[in-house]
Amino acid sequence: MKILVVGTGAREHAICKSLEGEAEIYSFMSNKNPGIARIVKDFKLGDETDTEKVKNFAIEKNIDIAFIGPEAPLEKGIVDKLLAADIETVGPTAEAAKIETDKAFMRILFEKYKIPGSLQYKVFNDYQEVSQFLDDFEGEAVVKPVGLTGGKGVKIVGEHLKDNEEAKKYAKKVIEEKIGGHSRVVIEEKVTGEEFTLQAFSDGKKLVPMPAVQDHPHAFEGDKGPITGGMGSYSDKNGLLPFLEKKEYDEAVKIMEKTIDALDKEVGPYKGILYGQFMLTCDGPRIIEYNARFGDPEAMNVLPLLETNMVDICEDIINTRLKTAKFKELATVCKYIVPRGYPDKGEAGKPLEIDEKMIKSEGADIYYASVNEKDGRIYTTSSRAVALVALAEDIYTAEQTCENATKFIKGDVYHRRDIGTRELIQKRINHIKQIKK
Repeated sequence: MKILVVGTGAREHAICKSLEGEAEIYSFMSNKNPGIARIVKDFKLGDETDTEKVKNFAIEKNIDIAFIGPEAPLEKGIVDKLLAADIETVGPTAEAAKIETDKAFMRILFEKYKIPGSLQYKVFNDYQEVSQFLDDFEGEAVVKPVGLTGGKGVKIVGEHLKDNEEAKKYAKKVIEEKIGGHSRVVIEEKVTGEEFTLQAFSDGKKLVPMPAVQDHPHAFEGDKGPITGGMGSYSDKNGLLPFLEKKEYDEAVKIMEKTIDALDKEVGPYKGILYGQFMLTCDGPRIIEYNARFGDPEAMNVLPLLETNMVDICEDIINTRLKTAKFKELATVCKYIVPRGYPDKGEAGKPLEIDEKMIKSEGADIYYASVNEKDGRIYTTSSRAVALVALAEDIYTAEQTCENATKFIKGDVYHRRDIGTRELIQKRINHIKQIKK
């Protein structure tokens, strides 16, 4: 079995690790990721959104299955291109991937098929209409570009924007500058609660959910600073989270199952990974957005726990025969090491000294993200550099192991030390108790 993994980052490194030893793995990536390069039989460097080049590499290597890591190639129709060349894929078609790549499509789908857990919203392409709407809007708004922005385009009143007047200005900017690739903007109600991620395998008919994860998008400790691609995440041994009950997890799964059914009716079967970003509110889980692939960092929490053979899961997705997936009952903590200045002006080209042996002896795993390897040395790009992950019987032991391992990475970098700590998790628990009163 030959499997091609498309993508460059820590998420794709985790996918390759989950397939290692079960298949002959190949990679198409934009930078030389040293972790991926070590695992694969062969790799090609290039633009992952150049679907023709990816297809040609897959044909050249006689690939049986392609596993698509990032969202940008999905939006460009990489799955459609590969399927047309008789190469099976784990990843949705361009139409099905609109659940992530077109935020208006996602909200309209929920409305059309009466799927629970949605938000009050409206889509605009005219600034005057946005302005009038926000003048009459009760409460604080969330402004979202319709298209992809790498997790950094959403702005929330009270967090990134001072008030709805600032929301108007940002909405105007989104429309005029086509942020996210479209001159359209979605305005949504702001909901209060705790965010959590639920990822699932989907064969188009059946959904197999994974353990819940909580990501930390803010750059600095105490949930301060700009929104990033994710500074780290944790999961608990029971598949839930310290503030998330089983019935709430089940409600989120039900919302995702209804989404898969609706997508099947609307655009055809959704095959691949579906990632639901939820907000746990006083009214239960509400869907903030979907991703059409594994999360990054959340992939690094769930994939090391997977006990079911990943190649079998890939084949079951392709052949519409998904049954179940078994995960180890352990907690996980992931912390990202990022270049100084990230996310606004991450410093690229800085050398990193990484002692993999000491990280391993500490009990942690390393996943290379957006780095370059040249002449045997690792250099930063402007994005996240390296993820460290630890597994343990409880979150706090995993956190301590992960934190201890960070001292074996040296360079002009920083990380959030508070991810997975007792203090921060207690803050989450207290917050949920407060809003449920």
